[in-house]
Amino acid sequence: MNHILCGLAANPALPAALVDRLITVADDEIATELAARKDLGRAQALALAARDEGTAVRLAYEGRLTSADIDPVAQPQAALALLDTGAGLPEWARRFATDPVTERREKLAACPDLPPDVTDTLAADSEIAVVAELALWTTPDMAARLARHPHAEVRRAVAANEATPPAVLEMLLTGDGLPPARHCLVCDRERTPAPHARPHPHPADDLPPGAFCTGSHESTVHDMWRQALRNPATPARAAAGFAGHSSSLLRWSLVGRSDLPPEVWGRLADDPLPGIRGDLAENPAVDAAHLRALATDVSPDVRRSLAHNPRVPLDLLASLAGTAKIGATLLPRIAAATPAEVESLAKSPDPAVRMLLAARRDLPPGTRDALAADTDAKVLKSIAPHPGLSEARLRDMIDRHGVRVLARVATNPDASPSLLEHVTRHDPPVPKAFREVARHRNAPAPALLACLTDRQARPIAAAHPSLPVPVVVELLGDAEGRVAEAAAANPSLPLAMMLKLTR
Repeated sequence: MNHILCGLAANPALPAALVDRLITVADDEIATELAARKDLGRAQALALAARDEGTAVRLAYEGRLTSADIDPVAQPQAALALLDTGAGLPEWARRFATDPVTERREKLAACPDLPPDVTDTLAADSEIAVVAELALWTTPDMAARLARHPHAEVRRAVAANEATPPAVLEMLLTGDGLPPARHCLVCDRERTPAPHARPHPHPADDLPPGAFCTGSHESTVHDMWRQALRNPATPARAAAGFAGHSSSLLRWSLVGRSDLPPEVWGRLADDPLPGIRGDLAENPAVDAAHLRALATDVSPDVRRSLAHNPRVPLDLLASLAGTAKIGATLLPRIAAATPAEVESLAKSPDPAVRMLLAARRDLPPGTRDALAADTDAKVLKSIAPHPGLSEARLRDMIDRHGVRVLARVATNPDASPSLLEHVTRHDPPVPKAFREVARHRNAPAPALLACLTDRQARPIAAAHPSLPVPVVVELLGDAEGRVAEAAAANPSLPLAMMLKLTR
């Protein structure tokens, strides 16, 4: 890998003529960087696409290529990428529907808005993987048709398709109205009805772990149920009956639904698995009574999940703050707090509650400044990145709590150059603070030079436009490849050096 040329390819100040020069010598890594340039011209995109099909695929997905730019015979993957974005031609779809390469037909089957004759061809494909991929993404009518397919793997894919009609999804759960499946992936590899071991005895093949069949395609049917239970189009009445199923995976598939009756929430809230109860606790559709029950759960993970529920009652959240180890993260319920609730939270006697409020970045100036004067370090760590804080308040935080708040102060978007330099001179030093300073837009040269002494901050600082030009040039020869690459990507790199590096 040529770190210098990769860095140059990403340099936003690189002139168009030098972009052209890099295109002519680009390997995969350089082409990837060039393809990501926002200033890449159409002619340059075409030149890149002609050099490497992987890059052509990326450019197709980014909308930089059209059907007129791609030859589906020479670059089939790029043509399929355009079909996947809806920009391909119908005749391409017809060509790929009978392509001898299975992977191409499978990719085509996932593309939207295919002509009806193409979907008919794919639905009759001899490879089950192609038909299953079609079933996963196809229209309601075709999904209903494929639900009757004799292969259980196709039905599993139909169950995951959110376009599948609700009545069909219910049939997949109950089996009513559908003929039994005759095959599964296990049956395709071994004779039936001879029983197959559980788990499947051939872990080296492409079957999923635990695949087994005794003639009823058990593991595939189980996964089909799981997909249907997670599908929001499945009727609630059909899904609710699985709340007491012996399979924990099936019960787990219910907890994210928004349409189950309260008695089902209650049953899941008493589930023996903390993971199920925890995921249920995050579901905003669960009623307040069951949320309050979950607040007393013996598992701290469940209580922590409950704190992330956007509809958790605020008084309940306040009671969780000190025991659930939530951390300084902006919780949905805190983000949605009304002005009156914000004022109440700011006056809470519990510093854990004040810390949660301090994670907001849109607090009224008075509330923001009051929290910035808090005596508790965890509150200060939470409020330190808030825009609008004065330099005096930020310096006061450092003076009072030192290393505990230093890195967070360095993330404040309004931190001045002098403050950032002050952070890098702190004794004892804080490595994370160097990294934050190195990526800060206001970082001055002295602070960036200090950041170069930290191994992890060094490549970040090398790319900063405020780093002195002689230092940037010197770092091009750094023994650490990622540092040299970052220096080459620095927009302050002189044009003369760019020209020299591309010769």
